[in-house]
Amino acid sequence: MSVLLEVIATTVADARAAAHAGADRLELVTAMGEGGLTPSVGLIEAVVSAAGVPVNVIVRPHSRSFVYDADDYAVMLRDIRAVKAAGANGIVVGMLDAERAIDREGLARVCEAADGLAITFHRAFDEARDLREALDVLLGVEAVTNVLTSGGKPSVLQARAVVRELVRQASGSHCTVLAGAGLTVDAVADFVNRTHVEAVHFGSGVRVNGNGLAPVDPAKVAQVRALLDAA
Repeated sequence: MSVLLEVIATTVADARAAAHAGADRLELVTAMGEGGLTPSVGLIEAVVSAAGVPVNVIVRPHSRSFVYDADDYAVMLRDIRAVKAAGANGIVVGMLDAERAIDREGLARVCEAADGLAITFHRAFDEARDLREALDVLLGVEAVTNVLTSGGKPSVLQARAVVRELVRQASGSHCTVLAGAGLTVDAVADFVNRTHVEAVHFGSGVRVNGNGLAPVDPAKVAQVRALLDAA
């Protein structure tokens, strides 16, 4: 089975380019420079209708931290309902408590609001105090189908051994380790071979000049797709 390729889209043009070039799934975000925030309903609806592949939408109300208060959760739950109504495949969320453990109570509320949407736990995971403990918690939550991680490092390429361990830990479960942050076209084949990941996530690595704020480069997406198919 070929490795799944998820690409970040920030515009309708990104979404079309990535899907046509071979992305299996999109992560739709706005404010990529801040690590991704919840996009507008108009953008979600337009991308869902244009993409032709599953669209997962980030639900992140601000970029201050991954510790959320009651008001933040109220906003997130409303956004989740809007994402569902817009026809998206899933949501991308992440929340920690003050001790840098997974906020289980907050996650439970999000799962309830998602009501069957696929849930990816995003790179808030990488700020958890103990990645193996955090993954253990997420493996106990049936609704969480993906964990996006760079293995706790700024770039996933600095964390091959950690990612391989996380893949082993999640093996045979309902949850897929989605490796991302810092992946490049040149490094992806070796990375997949060493870590045995079943899914990879690209942002800047498949954009014009490797710039996160630039458009998706379909040639790079197609190149990654070909490398993953060959691997």
